[in-house]
Amino acid sequence: MDTGNRNSLIAAAVIMLGFGLVAYFLPTIMLAVGGFSPVAAVAIAVLFVSALFIVFWLRGRSQRKRPH
Repeated sequence: MDTGNRNSLIAAAVIMLGFGLVAYFLPTIMLAVGGFSPVAAVAIAVLFVSALFIVFWLRGRSQRKRPH
């Protein structure tokens, strides 16, 4: 495994760990926010799911632009 692959693996693991931690607390966050506004709770869930895909999409774009 070369350095580039190892760094990509570490970055992906850190991103997934961070999102996993937020996903663990997401129901609690949604219930707390849902007490104020159910629409805001749904918006938080949608933002969380879309953020995961956006982070990996942006990472892929930056990897393509970087010379090997």
